[in-house]
Amino acid sequence: MYILAYLWAVGNLSFRPDVKPGLLVVSDPLGRAFLRTGPASFEAVAVLDTGVVRLLVAPLNVAIGLSIAMLVGVSLALSYLAVVRPQACGIGAGSGLLASVPALLSGTVCCGPVVLIALGIQASGLLVSLFAWLLPLGVALLVGSLIYLGGKIDTTDVAAV
Repeated sequence: MYILAYLWAVGNLSFRPDVKPGLLVVSDPLGRAFLRTGPASFEAVAVLDTGVVRLLVAPLNVAIGLSIAMLVGVSLALSYLAVVRPQACGIGAGSGLLASVPALLSGTVCCGPVVLIALGIQASGLLVSLFAWLLPLGVALLVGSLIYLGGKIDTTDVAAV
């Protein structure tokens, strides 16, 4: 589900029931796949219409989304383990919820500026430019929390569950 939410947030997935099914591929897909459209988004190489949804196929966006989805999934699983069985992780029960905060940071890169605009908040260029750093920071925090929690898990206690 995270990959669908990510593709929706970056604008690669949209609800289009009024369009006929079809596929359109650009003339130079390999060269176009590496063109940036934003700090962490890349150009689409194809448009796939299913009659219900439209998918702009951007291979690097899909790869980024799948990578983050895997990290978020493993992080949520470890967070659940830390909340349900904190003694298995060697940490307090509240730490598991704190470990899921990096997942929230990774989602703000695409929709953070839009939320500020929608709320009518005057944001300086500095604040908006900080959103570009939230995705790498969120990914680094996700990886760091997974390494930290992974080293603390007592596998003999988990196997008894």
